[in-house]
Formats: sequence, structure tokens, C-alpha cells
Amino acid sequence: MDLLNTLVDKGLRRETPTRAEALAVLATSDEDLLDVVAAAGKVRRHWFGRRVKLNYLVNLKSGLCPEDCSYCSQRLGSKADILKYTWLKPDEASRAAAAGLAGGAKRVCLVASGRGPTDRDVDRVSDTIRTIKEQNEDVEVCACLGLLSDGQAERLREAGADAYNHNLNTSESTYGEITTTHTYADRVDTVRKAHAAGLSACSGLIAGMGETDEDLVDVVFSLRELDPDSVPVNFLIPFEGTPLAKEWNLTPQRCLRILAMVRFVCPDAEVRIAGGREVHLRTMQPLALHLANSIFLGDYLTSEGQAGKADLEMIADAGFEVEGAGEVTLPEHRAGGGCGSHASGGACGSQGDTGCGSHEGAEGGCGSHEGGGVCGTAPAAASADEPRPDLVAVRRRGAGTDLAPNA
Repeated sequence: MDLLNTLVDKGLRRETPTRAEALAVLATSDEDLLDVVAAAGKVRRHWFGRRVKLNYLVNLKSGLCPEDCSYCSQRLGSKADILKYTWLKPDEASRAAAAGLAGGAKRVCLVASGRGPTDRDVDRVSDTIRTIKEQNEDVEVCACLGLLSDGQAERLREAGADAYNHNLNTSESTYGEITTTHTYADRVDTVRKAHAAGLSACSGLIAGMGETDEDLVDVVFSLRELDPDSVPVNFLIPFEGTPLAKEWNLTPQRCLRILAMVRFVCPDAEVRIAGGREVHLRTMQPLALHLANSIFLGDYLTSEGQAGKADLEMIADAGFEVEGAGEVTLPEHRAGGGCGSHASGGACGSQGDTGCGSHEGAEGGCGSHEGGGVCGTAPAAASADEPRPDLVAVRRRGAGTDLAPNA
């Protein structure tokens, strides 16, 4: 297919595809899907080999957010039956982080619900960052705290943060349909503040909220312009009790096309599969590793994820390898010796987070952690385009509970 040959050539040269080419990827047929995956996989392997970076979320403060983001289980007015608790103490957060690191995670993503941190909140998170780094050598830390005020990104950097996540989520033209308590421009401003402070910028999107192909291309091209080191791709989990509870718009094939499009537009960025992979990709998760070079290990913010052991088995069975703490995530021209090479003292060149999926909560998961198998084994009669609310499980373990985390 001439389109795919062109996109591979452009990806290897870090050349931006045209909007028409990006839209064409999303419009490809199921018959051509494996060709699309193979083509985007060439770009992924060129810049990242067969490494998969593991990231681990710690929800520092859950629920009771004053913002009205329609996709979020922690939003103002949410009736979702999620965990609600105030700030974890630094030692509590460090213990939670240690579980993810023991499971193979390289980066810890510290997330807190809310519009944005107060100066006192920044002090709290700074203490937590220092505690985690004192107790875990070589760990990367990403913060995801909402909208930043002047000077706050610099303070987080001074405390040892490597990265900051704040997602654009959807296109500028449709943003007001999803959230009314802050603007798209507010989000762009926070990403720029993080970048200017020397933090590795992380910013991504949420697919499946009823957006058009044009919306998806718009937000990914906006991300390309902002040039974050990491682009987390979330797939909406339609939580009961939120305005988007009935928005089941994704199939595994659709998710793969979206990931391929993101890889072609952002060829040398860390593309992370964030919330919702277990619910929407299901048994096709291994194919997605040919497109993305980063995933979250274990549970998400308010929902359960695939068992950590199953993640590691999936990576190995698919012929990939977990990226080590001493390896630099990003290509040399982007990383600058920062990420994975802490002796340089530079900012970490791979973000993590939030993909930190979203500090706001597009994070779903599967509750099949007991068996340790791949999440989302559908009943034989299930169709790929049928909603799977049975795969959404509210997190009841880990941070904010007395139960061991999933890592």
C-alpha cells in the first residue's frame, strides 16, 4: 500500500505526515489492519527497538474533584462508586511506589485529583518525591496534579521530579463539550510551563468519547506541535455514574488504528498505552505492543488493570523485553542523556505519565487479576463491537486501602 510505504519513510525521517494521510490510517479496513500494524511497527522498532517501558500509577488523592470533566470518575457530581481519600503521606506513597518498582516499573506517576495544586500541595508532593527517590535508586518520577500556576513546575523539578503530565484529551474545537470548568488553552499552558521548567513533558489524549476522526487527528497534530516526550493514549472507560457511561464506541481494531496513527504522527515520542487497554484491546493487546513502546503496570487510578504478572508474560510472549532502569528511553536526539542516565542530571526524556493516563480518570481496567491471565477473555458469543461493562472493575486495593497493590 503506497500510503503505508510513504508513512514509514516519513516516520524514519521524523517527517510529519499530512492530515489526509493521518485520516487515511483511521479509515483503513479490517482487511488491511495487519499491514497497518506492521508498517507502524517498523517506525516503532527503528526508534525504540523491542523495549517496553513499564510505568506505575500512585493515586495520591482520590475523588472529590471540583472539575466537571465528563469522562472522569472523580469529577464533580460523579456517582461512580470509587475510592475517596485525601493525601497519602510520603511514606505511604513510597510503599505503594515500591510495589510497582518491584514488579519491573521504571517510572512512578504521582497523580492527584483536583483543578490544580496549591502551594501547600506542591510542598506535599515535593516531600513525597524526595522520599521515593531516597528509598528507590534510579526511579523516575512524573507528577500529574492538574493545572500549574507560575513557579510550581520549577519547584517540582527542584524536588526531583523528572516529568509532568497534563493531557490535552481531545480537539480544541470539541473541548467545551467535554469540560466547562477549564479550557483547552489552560491545558496547553500547563504543558508549556512544565517544558519551560526543564521537566519532560507528557501529554496525550482520550479516544472513545464520541469524537470524529477529524477530532483525533486534530488533537494528535496539536500534540506534535507541543512536542511532548511522551504521548499517553487513553481509551475511555465508560464508568457508571459519569455522563459518558453509555459511550461504548471502540473496538480492538479501532484502538489499533488510533495507536498506529499516533505513532506515524509522533514517530520518535514515547507512545504509551494508558487507561482502557484491557477493556477495549482485550486479547489484541500484544499487537498494540508493535505500535506503543510503553504501558502502565497493574492498576490505574480508580479502576483495576490486568495482573502485573500477566503484563510481563504478555510482553515476553510477544517477543518484547522490559526496558531496564539503566536504559535511556528516548532516541539520543530527544533524550539528551537525561532519561535513564541520571548521572547527567538532566530532565528525564520520557514521560510517564499519566498516562498518567489522565489525572482525570480515563482509566479503566479489568477485574480478572486473580487468575493472572490476559484480561478480557470474552464469552464465545460476544462480538468485538459489543459493550463490555463486565470488564470494568473499580479499584479496591493498593493506595488508599489496607490491601496489597496489583503490580
